[in-house]
Amino acid sequence: MFYLLLGFLSLSVCSRAGDEEIKKKQSQLSRLRKEISGYEKKIKDRERKERATLDLLDTYDRQTALLRKLIADLHREERSLQTGIETTRRTIDELNGQLTFLKRQYASYVTAAYKYGQTYDLELLLSSKSLNQALVRAEYLKRFSNQRKNDLEKIDARRDSHEEQRELLQRQLSEQRDLIAEKSKEEDRLLQKTSKRKSLLAEIRRDKKNYRKEVNRKLQAAKDMEQLISRLIDAERTKKERTVSRPREENTTSASREATNSLFEVKRGRYPWPVSGGKVVARFGFQQNATLHTVTQNTGIDIAVPAGTRVGAIADGEVSTIWWLPSFGNLVILNHKNGFRTVYAHLSEIFVNEGDNVVESEGIGRSGEALAGQMLHFELWKDRDKQDPEQWLRPRGLSQK
Repeated sequence: MFYLLLGFLSLSVCSRAGDEEIKKKQSQLSRLRKEISGYEKKIKDRERKERATLDLLDTYDRQTALLRKLIADLHREERSLQTGIETTRRTIDELNGQLTFLKRQYASYVTAAYKYGQTYDLELLLSSKSLNQALVRAEYLKRFSNQRKNDLEKIDARRDSHEEQRELLQRQLSEQRDLIAEKSKEEDRLLQKTSKRKSLLAEIRRDKKNYRKEVNRKLQAAKDMEQLISRLIDAERTKKERTVSRPREENTTSASREATNSLFEVKRGRYPWPVSGGKVVARFGFQQNATLHTVTQNTGIDIAVPAGTRVGAIADGEVSTIWWLPSFGNLVILNHKNGFRTVYAHLSEIFVNEGDNVVESEGIGRSGEALAGQMLHFELWKDRDKQDPEQWLRPRGLSQK
């Protein structure tokens, strides 16, 4: 009975923990929906005032990024819920088996009691050959009776638990249906927004004024990127200073990891490309704009690939930050330690979260589309110094360039 009570207490604690986790997830989804609604209001306000501008495009990009995140969260929630449903069904099956066994066992006792009744118990005592044997048989009958009483209590307890699990399963199945319906609705909404963005982008491209404005935005975005990298460097330095105060063993392990990560420089010229195929349409350094006949500096390389192309990490690292910048769109920065960082911009989808550890060639997202076309923008930094990414990546055939 003690173990049964302990089991119910554990179930109660798990249930409370589960409720807290559900509330936490619901709160996160609620914040996402609120942000998406906020951008929807901005879009409507701007569409009333202006037809097609880069600012309006930015607002669409921010909203669709949040929609994709919401859908990804709903997918994860659905998988988690499905696991919970399968666990509940297994628990119900186990409880069914336990109930069947206890009922069968108790039915055998009831049948025997009906056939022989108390007369049998009395005959068993009277037929004892000694007082000691009579006392032993009396104790046996007492314990046998108590065991049957315990069996009845267990049957009641299992039945109650069984009903609770069935109610839980019904709630889970209902929640799953609602979740699938909501996910489907958000996916339809994303398709509409993606189609609207494509039309808006086509309209923006027809106006050369937007190209001139984009040049200025890129200059500002490059400065913003430098500031972002600087903040990440400062944050990492602060983290290292805290590490110094840790026990010697931890510092030794940290130093060992740092030494391993310094091998980043050793693989110079041998790193995999972040996308397979594609063509480098803008190289590192100063570039001439064929449309505006202006010269600008590219802080990385632009690789023309179809939107939706898988983007992979070029080396092992940690997701340092997930950000958004005008002219860069959604971007991911990986920290490869020893001062090296890589930047992946113009992402239409992001698979990772801040703090995640990734390995070489692991997918971190999908490429998207900028004003200049469908592409991935890729940068490589050593501390605050911009590097030419092509000097670090594996050589490609001339036909691929």
